[in-house]
Amino acid sequence: MLTGLPPLVARDTRLLILGSFPGVASLVAQQYYGHPQNHFWKILQAIWPSGPIGTGADSYQVRSDWLLSKKLGLWDVYAACEREGSLDSRIRKPVVNDFAELQRQCPDLEAIAHNGAESFKHSLHTPLLDLPVYKLPSTSPANASWSFERKLAAWREVFEKHRLID
Repeated sequence: MLTGLPPLVARDTRLLILGSFPGVASLVAQQYYGHPQNHFWKILQAIWPSGPIGTGADSYQVRSDWLLSKKLGLWDVYAACEREGSLDSRIRKPVVNDFAELQRQCPDLEAIAHNGAESFKHSLHTPLLDLPVYKLPSTSPANASWSFERKLAAWREVFEKHRLID
């Protein structure tokens, strides 16, 4: 059984981005979106150009603090599962995260956005929170049918809707 990452949230988090479950590279690095080809951090950098750029051991903490300062949070639908490799289609025996507890920890939470169709398939676990739910295009490089610019526009639209862009 694989164990996912803890939520990356703060009390004032307004928008929660949900993946399904971290890929192998993210689990090994113990970092959300740890695969270097994933566009997640590049999209955030394009939305908030004054953010930290770079790689290295300490940059994840800097990027995480920056993300939280923007009222954005990260987590996954599943807390644990069995899976070989990184594909969502190989997830077996999933254990759903406790979203009600997260909502208590984040009283300013006003919406959830799923990073890609695979995560959104599991959105049935979040309607009980009575929050708007969005399906964003996956930041995975495997999502080649969407250009970076098109992904960025979709992500920016949701961020603007929730006043995350100055």
